[in-house]
Amino acid sequence: MTGANDPSGKAKGGIARAKSLTPQRRSEIARSAALAKTENAKLPKATHGSADHPLRIGDVDLPCYVLEDGTRILSQRGVMQGMAISRGSLAGGGDRLTALMESPGVRQFATPELIDALKNPVKFIYSAGSSVAYGYPATLLAEICDALLAARKNNSLPARQSRIADQAELLVRGFARVGIIALIDEATGYQKDRAKDALAQILEAFVAKELQPYVRTFPADYYEHLFRLRGLDYPPKNAKYRPQYFGTLTNDIVYKRLAPSLLGELKNQNAKDAKKGKLFQRLTTDTGHPKLREHLASAVTIMKLSKNYPDFIEKMNLIHPRYGDSLTLDLDEADV
Repeated sequence: MTGANDPSGKAKGGIARAKSLTPQRRSEIARSAALAKTENAKLPKATHGSADHPLRIGDVDLPCYVLEDGTRILSQRGVMQGMAISRGSLAGGGDRLTALMESPGVRQFATPELIDALKNPVKFIYSAGSSVAYGYPATLLAEICDALLAARKNNSLPARQSRIADQAELLVRGFARVGIIALIDEATGYQKDRAKDALAQILEAFVAKELQPYVRTFPADYYEHLFRLRGLDYPPKNAKYRPQYFGTLTNDIVYKRLAPSLLGELKNQNAKDAKKGKLFQRLTTDTGHPKLREHLASAVTIMKLSKNYPDFIEKMNLIHPRYGDSLTLDLDEADV
């Protein structure tokens, strides 16, 4: 006769399996479990975030976390779902996202660092217990989207993957409106606990310790469209001519929107150095300059879509808002 508390179903099957194991096999399983528990104890832990409070971009929910060392993480499963990529491993091993990045039409646009990061996701503990999850550094998602959109532009993305590129475009538009770091901090509540100098450390990554050698950084069409939006003839009679106040406009268009407190820090560095230079020459080569080029490419695209300067600034305020400043610049005086 079976009692009310007797095991049934899977539990009953588990007990039967355990009884069928030899003492040696049970000992091996116990050792493996203990070893796994020890290894998991060494993994980084998520101090903020949960699946119940995801990062939301459009209709996409991305579970996000902040680890003990401040690393912002998006769950591997969330990234796959956000990119509309089917879950599951491939027959030959590996995951579908990595396979897509290594496919003939995309791999020329994916950096070796991106591929390596996809093949080696971050393993971490995401709950108060010992639940283990896999994820990617948050900024990796933007790199994935960039590679897919570049492949689509190059017409090398297979038609069956067009929906994935469409999803990438949706995500990129979301990134353009909010900083991924700031948004994850808000979603997880981390902004209340992060170190007071956290933003200063982010800023330091942008500003070079020594003046960078001069390189042509601002594209020609940046100035061409700036002339057009301000109602000025282009090209000017003197090819090198730029109205003096273009520097003020550029400070607002670029440096106030690139990183927190960046403009003030660049000016401070310039004032201290006997060797004066252009502000962009003080950006770091590994972080500052790449972000500047990305920002300029986006700004020029917005310029091309704008009818006049107020229209352009309105779009910039929506897509690339100034850090810590919601005021618009009063530059409506006539040009002479």
